[in-house]
Amino acid sequence: MKSTVERLSPTRVRINVEVPFDELKPDFDRAYRKIAQQVRIPGFRPGKAPARILEARLGRGVVLDEVVNAAIPAKYSEAVTSADEVNPIGRPDIEVTEIADGDHLAFTAEVDVRPEISLPDLDGITVTVDDVEVDEAAVKEELDNLRGRFGTLSGVERPAGDDDFVLLDLSATVDGEPVEEASTSGFSYQVGQGGLIDGLDEAVRGLSAGESATFTSQLVAGEFAGKDAEITAAVTAVKERELPEADDEFAQLASEFDTLDELTDDLRTRLGQVRRMEQVTQARDKVLEALVDATDVPLPESVVTAEVESRVHDAVHAFDHDDDRFTQFLDAQGKSREEFDADVRTEAERNVKTRLVLDALAEQEQVSVNDQELTERIIYQAQQYQMPPEEFVRRIQEAGQLGAVYSDVRRSKALIAAVAAATVTDESGGPVDLSDLIGSADESDESDESDAEQADAEQVDTEGASEADAAAVETAEESADADQTADDAAGTDGAGATEAEAPVQPEGGRAASDA
Repeated sequence: MKSTVERLSPTRVRINVEVPFDELKPDFDRAYRKIAQQVRIPGFRPGKAPARILEARLGRGVVLDEVVNAAIPAKYSEAVTSADEVNPIGRPDIEVTEIADGDHLAFTAEVDVRPEISLPDLDGITVTVDDVEVDEAAVKEELDNLRGRFGTLSGVERPAGDDDFVLLDLSATVDGEPVEEASTSGFSYQVGQGGLIDGLDEAVRGLSAGESATFTSQLVAGEFAGKDAEITAAVTAVKERELPEADDEFAQLASEFDTLDELTDDLRTRLGQVRRMEQVTQARDKVLEALVDATDVPLPESVVTAEVESRVHDAVHAFDHDDDRFTQFLDAQGKSREEFDADVRTEAERNVKTRLVLDALAEQEQVSVNDQELTERIIYQAQQYQMPPEEFVRRIQEAGQLGAVYSDVRRSKALIAAVAAATVTDESGGPVDLSDLIGSADESDESDESDAEQADAEQVDTEGASEADAAAVETAEESADADQTADDAAGTDGAGATEAEAPVQPEGGRAASDA
């Protein structure tokens, strides 16, 4: 087989391949066996008809189609493997250019490839993160949260105010038509917490048991997503939460400590740990941003397009892929479809650029991923999707995404190397040493769990944790959410990986016939 590579642009190549028919003999043998099993020819048992009889009965073209369609993917992969510095990151566009029967097969494959990227010196990157500060107000808030876990609710005969709990019966209509999925009864809600239905807090604040209010709000999901609904909230009970006194007796009830001072000191220590985790998150985000901003990266158009299409698909999916309803929703948010598409394009380009930079960094730092690291990432993602690890592995294998998970881990380790090499200072101007928290890209204990979760796992025995421990863990998990946001910005969600990380599968299905 002969192959040559033409560079069409910094991100795209054309591979020209010519395969002698002598190399296709195994493919012809397989084609004859396959066709023989599929046709019935009088006088021959299934699968036993000779090649010349099959060609006489079906025509040479049928055999050639089967041979070419089966051979092209393998020959394409062979050509890519033999080519120097060609790293495909998308599906190839394959065209059969010549079938000289008995002599050779020729085809071309155009495919996007990883561009050559010149990275800045990592030790030249300087970022500033917040100081580690734990003020007494934060400690008091944590103590109050812990007291809230032991609080009791009691009914009151007065209008509901902020922080009160109300039992609600909710119903909704759109143009007079009831919306079943937006209706519920006996729903417990804390006034002032927000995040449920826009306008709900204003509607129930000041209502007593037995009173109701109707207000207009926009539905964000379901059949009527994006439409205004008339929502009625009926209060059936108002309850206030009574907190236990913050004293030594409470400390003994809620923790392993004997005094309130000991409990408070422990909460202060744990908050300091959380603030350090927040420094890690900040440093990682800022180093990544600085690294990407300082790097010139030509973007493969097909990869960007795939990213855009994936994001648009996910956005419209909530509206049952009804573009008109989605456009109405955007209009209600004060954004046009054109503005949405432009924003998605910008985000897609940034994400693709980030992934390419991290991949180039991983190559430069010679980052590798071992079996333990890959297994840890798979187990963590399976937990995120609330699936057994075995089922999660089966699904990502069927979807061809195992390689994407590997890439995720590799990028995470590359980013750790960048943070370790960068200069990180706090707002006070002092150097920040994060080595005890982020480890290094060479360590084998890296997992997708955020640094906040890892640190608390070392400090807390979650099986026998006290309520004080649980409160600290909960705070750390909030930091972990921010940590996950950084992963998302780096494109490190294996289950959502785009075609850039998907295994390359040439689409040669109708190549011979098209030729």
